[in-house]
Amino acid sequence: MTIRSRFVEPLPICSLQTWIFGSATEELPDSQKPVFIDADRPESHVVSRSDFRLLSKRIALGLINVGLEPQDRALVYSGNTIFYPSLFLGVLMAGGIYTGASPNFTARELTHQLRDSGAKFVFAAPENLPVAIEAALSAGISPSRVYIFGADDYRAIPQFVAFSDAHNNGPRHWTELISENEAAASDWVWFEPKDPASTTCCLNYSSGTTGVPKGVEVTHHSYVANCVQVISLLNKAPGIEEFRQRERTLCFLPLYHAFAQTYFGAIFPALRVPVYIMAAYNFERMLQHIQNFRITTLVAVPPVLVSMAKNPIAKKYDVSSLENISGSAAPLSGDTIEEVGKMCSPSASVRQGWGMTEMTCYISSWDPNVKNESASVGELMPNLSARLMQLDGKTMITRPRERGEIWLTGPTLMKAYWKNEKATGDTVHVDGDGTRWMKTGDVGFVDRYETGALFYIVDRIKELIKVKGIQVAPAELEATLLENEHVSDAAVVGVTINGHEVPRAYVVKPGGSQITAEEVAQWMSGKVSKHKHLKGGVCFIETVPKNPSGKILRRALRDRAQKEIGDRKPSDSKLV
Repeated sequence: MTIRSRFVEPLPICSLQTWIFGSATEELPDSQKPVFIDADRPESHVVSRSDFRLLSKRIALGLINVGLEPQDRALVYSGNTIFYPSLFLGVLMAGGIYTGASPNFTARELTHQLRDSGAKFVFAAPENLPVAIEAALSAGISPSRVYIFGADDYRAIPQFVAFSDAHNNGPRHWTELISENEAAASDWVWFEPKDPASTTCCLNYSSGTTGVPKGVEVTHHSYVANCVQVISLLNKAPGIEEFRQRERTLCFLPLYHAFAQTYFGAIFPALRVPVYIMAAYNFERMLQHIQNFRITTLVAVPPVLVSMAKNPIAKKYDVSSLENISGSAAPLSGDTIEEVGKMCSPSASVRQGWGMTEMTCYISSWDPNVKNESASVGELMPNLSARLMQLDGKTMITRPRERGEIWLTGPTLMKAYWKNEKATGDTVHVDGDGTRWMKTGDVGFVDRYETGALFYIVDRIKELIKVKGIQVAPAELEATLLENEHVSDAAVVGVTINGHEVPRAYVVKPGGSQITAEEVAQWMSGKVSKHKHLKGGVCFIETVPKNPSGKILRRALRDRAQKEIGDRKPSDSKLV
């Protein structure tokens, strides 16, 4: 049985850049309104709507002039700057394909993405330049195609001095692309795809939590469709027009990732919402910025919200300006949502959603007029449909609250995994009528089998722990652990001991807590069924390893667990 969204939204047929700006040359409404503000230099480093469009066009023209052709790839290896969104859109305006890499990548990791994507140009932050050059050479890319992409205001750089005497063979500064083209760019009309539904605009690499990261082909149409979905739900909030006049948001999530890219590079600029951009995430600096700039809208990942709820530092700052807080990437406990809500505006909503790179970004969220059910990730975004399938992939589930793998279809479904037919075939099921379904790998259930059903995510199929044949969801145990005031963060993995898989917890204690591993395990035993007891033990760690989108790096913890206790017998009392 198919569950459909109760919302249907018309979708424009155009490029992402046309959806954001409308015209390439006509005067923009609110043209001088700030869209990007450097949170550390708010007085001097500001990009207006007009600046945003013009700089994007100048970058596009510069790329075309140095040889970028339609569907060529340009990779950005940088942290956040107020010019990052212009670089992103500049690649698209030139007809190219953008791909972003984590600024924390090693040369080996970056080389993989350069080779896999076939990138023709690389933009690297100054501090990342040595690694970028090493990776580019390993991937067969000339250093002359590597551009230094810094955070200093391009309008204040009169001339760039080459890093290399043989300038033609060395890296260049990104401002060389725009050095003499402002007048030409003003009247230039960007690339507009003939078929936005088949023209790739981004290669957003999946997190790689279950294997080597794969490039996800997102088309212009899919990107626009996801933006329209998100805005259509946001616009249902009572008093939204008045709220928009004072709305402002803070970007501390990495802009190379699909989550931040979609919100801060497309949705908020299209809504003309000012975005204060942090170069990198720092918890206390984030709180300071929320207080100082009276931020109203926060888009975050669960670890940030957990810290807000549990870290004593948060009590030092006034974040009562927050009215709209959304989290995604991992489950949020009801206690976390409640604690964060107490810190915000009395009318604030704290809601969690669900998304994945293969569906462009967001999949489910909340109608602002529907009472939030903290354990749920909301209902399907407009224009999406879902099925719940038994794990054999053949039998459809039709009963409420019965768990199964969630399959999805709709206009935001990826085109394919980049040059990986096998992975695409394993992940995308095609019905006899040609309908394509994304097998999400997420296990969940719905509260009812009808339009508007609320979805609940249990865990990833590949992360479920099998205890004597019974499936145990790590996310459920983690949410339970976070109810304990002596646990500020937690991760649970399965460890095989003498042929039997059991749960093992890695726990972060808040400062000053004297709780022991035995006490955590005993407390947990009173909260969950016997097969969910932490018979693999409890281990205290400084931080839970996570990727930039907030997903726990379980593979690393599973490997660690097996090395630590893989030769011991399961025990209720032998805890680490």
